[in-house]
Amino acid sequence: MSLKNSTMINSLSNAVSSFFSSKSEKTSIQLLKYGFVGGIAYVVDFGSLFFLTEVIKLHYLFSAAIAFILGLLTNYILSIFWVFTKRTVVNWRTEFLIFSIIGLVGLGLNEGIIWFFTDLIHFHYLISKIFSALVVFFWNFFARKKILFS
Repeated sequence: MSLKNSTMINSLSNAVSSFFSSKSEKTSIQLLKYGFVGGIAYVVDFGSLFFLTEVIKLHYLFSAAIAFILGLLTNYILSIFWVFTKRTVVNWRTEFLIFSIIGLVGLGLNEGIIWFFTDLIHFHYLISKIFSALVVFFWNFFARKKILFS
């Protein structure tokens, strides 16, 4: 391996390591990290939705609300420890309350979008959830960044 390739591999390794181990104030980096966090929270949300609806046999909208809350908790914990550098609110209870209120707006969007695509357009509820996740992801990131982590 040439010195140039070795240097390039080391640079890439350092960049990846830095991405995963440190926080950044750059919105683009935070959005990318929030994408990872959102992906993990989405797996919790989507998996819970499936489990509660298909295994426990709850109504899909009730399942969606419970699953959304589990995803919200996952998102909060990962966001404060990995994504955002500045915290506007010092008291964690107040911060979580505001984080949750933003999430409740997201929950309203989530429920409305799932209902619209499932009951009116007649998509499967899991397909409807994909549309919902995209809208709610951007709402949550920008609202939380502006209000809580600016």
